[in-house]
Amino acid sequence: MTEPAPLPDDEPVSVLFTWAVVPGREADFERWLEEVNAASARFPGHQGVTWLRPKDAPQGSEPFYHCVLRFRNGRDLSRWLTSPEREVVVRHLAGIAHEAEPRETTTGMETWFSLPGRPVLPPPRWKMAIVSFLGVYPCVLVFQLLGAEHLSELPLPLVVRAAILPLLLAPILTYLVMPWLSRALRGFLYDRR
Repeated sequence: MTEPAPLPDDEPVSVLFTWAVVPGREADFERWLEEVNAASARFPGHQGVTWLRPKDAPQGSEPFYHCVLRFRNGRDLSRWLTSPEREVVVRHLAGIAHEAEPRETTTGMETWFSLPGRPVLPPPRWKMAIVSFLGVYPCVLVFQLLGAEHLSELPLPLVVRAAILPLLLAPILTYLVMPWLSRALRGFLYDRR
């Protein structure tokens, strides 16, 4: 079994929890939601929580609640997950619910998750296209200004020359530009008005 990758300390982190609730204990679980939300909100770096409640679970089956918890960075999230405060709050769930799925953690623009039958909506595609353009255009412009004309002079096949720009841009966008833009434009990306 491989160790999970360490969580970054320089960008927002989201974690998905799935809770299976004992049938008939939904009201108790809903009260617990208020308790855990209040406890996590007191922790440094807490950036919000979204709960997805089940709709029409089959009679007698465990309804599944999904929680997306967001923190400023991996260090702050780890402090909450390993805190005595969280341990106490989670103990209150005995006989009410249990964590049903392995947790899924993402960073940067990966703040949406695929849930069985209940996807969390990503930002609208047109907004993602605008943010992508805002990230790609300056990078391409800099590349053009710094030496794209010399690329055509290289004694390489066209397919190799054409691969150079994407090979340079992909890591720059993935690790530098898009995480920064996703944080800077989070209000624009996720505003559903």
